This record gives sequence, structure tokens and C-alpha cells, in this order.
Amino acid sequence: MAAKLDKIFDSFDENNIFKDKSILQTAYKPEDIPHRDEQIKQIASILAPVLRGEKTSNLFLYGKTGTGKTLSISYVRGELLKRAKKSPENNIEIKYLNCKLKKVADTEYRILAELIKKFGGSVPETGLPTQAVYSKFVDMIDSKKQLVVLILDEIDHTVKKISSDFLYNLTRLNSELSQTQICVVGISNNLTFLEELDPRVRSSLSEEEIVFPPYNALQLQEILNTRSEKAFKKGVIDEGVIAKCAAFAAREHGDARRALDLLRVAGELSERDGNKKILLKHIDEANNKIERDKILDIVSTEPKQFQFVLYSIIKLIEQRQREKNKDSIFTGDVYNLYQKICERNKCEVLTQRRVSDIIQEFDMLGVINVKVISKGRGGRMREIKLAIGSKIVQKVKEIIEDTLDYM
Repeated sequence: MAAKLDKIFDSFDENNIFKDKSILQTAYKPEDIPHRDEQIKQIASILAPVLRGEKTSNLFLYGKTGTGKTLSISYVRGELLKRAKKSPENNIEIKYLNCKLKKVADTEYRILAELIKKFGGSVPETGLPTQAVYSKFVDMIDSKKQLVVLILDEIDHTVKKISSDFLYNLTRLNSELSQTQICVVGISNNLTFLEELDPRVRSSLSEEEIVFPPYNALQLQEILNTRSEKAFKKGVIDEGVIAKCAAFAAREHGDARRALDLLRVAGELSERDGNKKILLKHIDEANNKIERDKILDIVSTEPKQFQFVLYSIIKLIEQRQREKNKDSIFTGDVYNLYQKICERNKCEVLTQRRVSDIIQEFDMLGVINVKVISKGRGGRMREIKLAIGSKIVQKVKEIIEDTLDYM
């Protein structure tokens, strides 16, 4: 076995594919952001008054995953901070927080604790009343005259998992501050995020909005060509590979992140095969692998309520297949089993309407297929089928069963 492993390690010593893999990874910050000049200029125009010490309107950036929202605001943030250093009298703090991170998104307490950490303070991970943590945050940022910009990425996840009260409290905070002014930049993949908020919360935001359109296939090709020149050794990409990557990603809502992931994973698969080129077949293999990993990541990071709904769907479909040789179920069936699982796991039972929304979200993510069927005078029903393979279903079940008291 040791000899076999040595052979694998030796093959990777040669590194025939990559020059700098980090160029294709999410953490990489390019100097130029193609096809986002207009959005970057709009962000800069809205936030520029902070350089004069003036509070700006709250700003919300919308667009599907991989449309350049975070890259664009990060670029403007960097330029603002560089400019602010030239005028030390303007005390500006611009802090970025990804609200989807597991250690952040669960509770208002954790979000506040993470913000306090970003301003140089600390609180215990648990144990204090939320109001005490809130007061500490206020005291910290109001200890001197400054203007604070909070960039909250994936903000819709926080509202979904907690409530919109946190956002409301944040936007109303200026009335409690004597020296500091705060403005919020929210980033969301959900284009209807604000419309779904409580009207009281929305009216407190006084927001401006910028929408990031999806990239088209030609724009994605340009992005991939630029990155691949720095990421790969010369001549390793076979003809048609970049175009196929771009076509896959354009089909997935114009997601540049998806395109870059596809190309990187294709390179890794080619390297493992011992090839000296990335071939078209490696794009297909990479696409299948990313789909599988994406679904498992979704399942492992979603709240228990989401997991219980999906588990109910899987168990019911398995039961139907055993009993009647059918592979579909209906929303009402799912809700009945979901209620039982919640009760036996001592969890709050969501309303049937909320469970229907969750089912729709799984449909949008491609985990299930939902089809509306007319029953004539009996009304309309939503038929549900699984859209993932049996191997992935088994792994999904294992992930969820680790959190269940009842199976």
C-alpha cells in the first residue's frame, strides 16, 4: 500500500495542470471586476458621503449567487478606506460580516457577538442576556465620534432563521447613539427579500437598491479566459472547455462562481487521472461532483425545520415505492409526517403555509420537483418527486438522522 501511495504522491509532485489554483477560488480578489463597472460606480456614489463624515442611505444589493455583489462592495470598501486614510480627521469603520456562517446566523446573540469581535471586543459565546450583548455593542461603537458602515452579506438568511427584528433594531440604532452614526449595506440573493419584510421594518430602512444582473455566456467566457491564463499552465485547457464551462454556468443563472468552481474541479479531476490536459469529459464529471456536494452542503447547513421537511419527503417517497410502486407524494402527506417528527423531537411545528414555502425552496434548489395537478372540483394539489439520485439520497438521510431523536 505504501508503494501505491508513493506513486500517487509522486504524480502530484509534477503538477502538470495548475500554475496558481487560488486564482479560481472564492477567496481570490481580482484587481479588475469585468462587466460590473456600472454597479461599482453606483455603490461608490451612494457611499461617497461617508468621506465627509455624513451618514448615507442604507443600501441593498440584490442578485443571484455569483453575480459579483460581494466582490463589488469589497472593492469599493477597499477604495473608501484607502481614501479615508488620507484624511485622518474622518474616522470611518467599514466592517464586513457574512451572516450565513454557521457560528453567526443562528441567533441575534451570535451576530452581535461577532460584530463586537470585529470592533476589537469580546463576549462569551453563550450565557449573557441578548440585551446585555446589545448594550455592549452600543457602548463600544459609541465610545468615540465615528461613522460606521456595516456590510451584512447573505442578510436574508439571518432574517429567515431569526426574524426581521434584528434588522429593525439595527436600523433604529442611530436614535440611541450620541457620537456615532451607522448605515447598513445588505447583500441578498433573494430579489424579493425586502418585500417579504414586516412593513414596519421596511419603512425604517430608507434604503437604496442596486440589482446585479446575471452574467451571460460570453461574459462568463471572458472571465474564465482571464482567470485561466493566471491559474493554469500554458496549453493545458482543451478546445471547447471554457465555452462548455460558461454554458453550464449561464444555464445556472449566470453564476461566475459556479463557472470558476467547474473549471477548478475539472482541473483537479484531470490531475487525479494523470492527464496533462483538461478535457470536455472533465467538465461533465466536475458538474456532477459539484451538484452532489452542493446538495449535501445545503442539507447540512439548513435549520432543523428544513431538514425535517426534507426527511419527511424522502421517507414518504420510499414508503410509496415499497407499497404502491409510485415515486411521488403530495404536500398534505409531507405536513402530516413532518408534524410527527417535530413532536417526537420536541421542536416547534411550523404552519402548513410555511412548510409549503420550504418545499418550494427545495424545488428551486433542484432537490425535488414540484408539479401542480388539477383535481377538478377537488381543487389543485402539488405533487412532489425527488430530483436527486439514490446515492445522494442515502447520504442526505445520514446527515439528517444524525440530528434526529426519532427516525
